[in-house]
Amino acid sequence: MTMEKSPGVEVEDREDGVRVLTLSNLARRNALNDAMLARLAAALEPAPHVRALLVRGAGGTFCAGYDLTHLGPPGEDGRLPDDILVDCLLKLERHPAPSVALVRGAAVGAGFDLAASCDFRVGAPETVFLMPPAKLGIVYSPEGLARATRLVGLSRAKQLFLTARKLDAREALDWGLLDVCEEDAEARADALCATLAGHAPGAVSGMKESFGLLGRSPLGDSERARLRELRARAFASEDAKEGRAAFLEKRPPRFTGR
Repeated sequence: MTMEKSPGVEVEDREDGVRVLTLSNLARRNALNDAMLARLAAALEPAPHVRALLVRGAGGTFCAGYDLTHLGPPGEDGRLPDDILVDCLLKLERHPAPSVALVRGAAVGAGFDLAASCDFRVGAPETVFLMPPAKLGIVYSPEGLARATRLVGLSRAKQLFLTARKLDAREALDWGLLDVCEEDAEARADALCATLAGHAPGAVSGMKESFGLLGRSPLGDSERARLRELRARAFASEDAKEGRAAFLEKRPPRFTGR
C-alpha cells in the first residue's frame, strides 16, 4: 500500500487495485481550488495497477463546491475560470477504471458535479445535494448540465439548477442520483470498489467506454468501429481465457489485465 499527501488531496493505492482519492481541505469544507484540481487530474492518469477509483471527502463533508475566490471573469485568452474543473471531471468520467463516489454530508456545486462524474454514488442518510449557480449568477458548464440530465432526467435537472433547491438523501436515492444510501456508507463503498477491482480490467474498461459511446446519438461509423474493436480485444485477451477456464473449473478467476 502506498500513500502520497499534498495540500488538499490525498492519494492512496491499495493492494487490491483500488486508488482512493480524498479531498482534504477542511477549513473550506473540502471546496475545490485550482491546485486541488491539478493534483486530482494528475492522480487520474491511467495506470495498469489501478482497477477502481474511490472518491471521498475528509471529515463530514464530501465537497462544498468550487472555491469562489478562484472564480473571476474570463481570461484574456478566452478560458473560463472553471475550465480546469471541466477538464478534470471529463478525465474522471473517461478514466478506464470504474469510479465510486462516497458522498457523506454536503455535495454542493462542483462537489455535486464531481459525484455525478463517477460511475456510482454511495451516500449516507445525512447526504445533501445542491446546485447553486442560479444564485451565483453563473451559467453552469454544458458538460455538467448534460451529466446531471443523464442521471435524473431533464425536468428534474431543471429543478436542481434553476431553483437551487436542496435534495436530501432520500430524494437523491428516489431520483437515481444516489445508487445506495446506508448508515455504513463507507463499508458499502469499499465493498463495491473491491467487487469492481476484482473483475477483468479489460472487460470492465471496455464496457465502461462502450456505455459512453452509446450515450451519443446517433452513432457514427467511427463509434461503431470502436465498439467492435473493444469487443474483439476482449474476446482475444488472456483474461477471457482465464474467465472461461475458471467458470468451467468452478474456481475464482485470477485476472492479470492481459
